[in-house]
Amino acid sequence: MSTYTILCAAVEFTTEEKNSEFLTFLHPVTTREEAMAQVDFYRKQYPDAAHVCWAYVIGNTRQPQTQAFSDDGEPSGTAGKPMLHVLTEREVGNSLAVVVRYFGGIKLGAGGLVRAYSAAVSGAVGIAELTLITPSVTLKVAVDFARETKIRHLANQFEGKILQVDYANKVTLDISLPEANVGLFSQQVINETSGEASVIIAE
Repeated sequence: MSTYTILCAAVEFTTEEKNSEFLTFLHPVTTREEAMAQVDFYRKQYPDAAHVCWAYVIGNTRQPQTQAFSDDGEPSGTAGKPMLHVLTEREVGNSLAVVVRYFGGIKLGAGGLVRAYSAAVSGAVGIAELTLITPSVTLKVAVDFARETKIRHLANQFEGKILQVDYANKVTLDISLPEANVGLFSQQVINETSGEASVIIAE
């Protein structure tokens, strides 16, 4: 799994469409429970709103751990789904979008609703700050003492961080590496130590 982007901080954005007001809230979330707690908060905060629609995506938007959405009484497929689509297309991982709608008396029609909800979330994403995440894996590398320097050098070369070193019969280094570099690093360790090193993924 390669690098991906996630939402850094909460964002608010307001837009209006034919007298209907759309209040958009983006929140960083890492679990469904967190997302649902935020949705409940906005339902209580705006009890007189016509609809409180939401969508969330957790993890990498290209391979999400979990995602869901709700139209909250709007015609099916006109609110939650377009909201989720914006989060996915703009690669805003670990995020919840809530759009609170106050009806302005003019019906927007299905196409108008899709556009309005998409624009509401899109506007919020436009001012949001995203951060890049590089998935990492921790490896335990056990070698004889003479090769410790070599392993440290390889860890450095493959953007690894040494988390812990234990000295017993051998030296065991716990090394955190970007997931994408694990295969090559492990191969290099085996080559450089003539197959004597042991490389395992830490539990």
